Amino acid sequence: MEREGEQLSARPALETEGLRFLHVTVGSLLATYGWYILFSCILLYVVFQKLSARLRALRQRQLDQAEAAVEPDVVVKRQEALAAARLRMQEELNAQVEKHKEKLRQLEEEKRRQKIEMWDNMQEGKSYKRNARNPQEEESPGPSTSSVIPKRKSDKKPLRGGGYNPLTGEGGGTCSWRPGRRGPSSGG
Repeated sequence: MEREGEQLSARPALETEGLRFLHVTVGSLLATYGWYILFSCILLYVVFQKLSARLRALRQRQLDQAEAAVEPDVVVKRQEALAAARLRMQEELNAQVEKHKEKLRQLEEEKRRQKIEMWDNMQEGKSYKRNARNPQEEESPGPSTSSVIPKRKSDKKPLRGGGYNPLTGEGGGTCSWRPGRRGPSSGG
């Protein structure tokens, strides 16, 4: 039994010696290079995250290309829908252009008719300006969108006199500011 006790006491001594050696080496390693190891681990983590995101995107692109290659009829349907949408938009644009041309033609016809009417009135000796304005006002009783009617200025009193100019510094009031002298100060 004594022998067994000696073996037991010898064995923990070796284990504690190994643990002590491990503790000293790891402790000195961390004390010397601890910050470098920490920053290296953080850098490796960030690089790994970025690379994994790029690899996922690459795999997704490859899967999408494989699906497109397998299903060409989907691509054809998509292109046909795009062409139909373009054609529909072009037809709408053409209809708007036709409406605009019709409106311009009507305005030109109206101007031509007014000129003929003014010429006839002038030949008869009537005042052509007054008569030319009256038919237009009778046809459109509401405000016209094509002609702008100038508004009268109200007869309000101006806020300040006519001679007031804030940039001159005159006539403004009791406050008068003057800039300081240029050049070096003459302190004694």
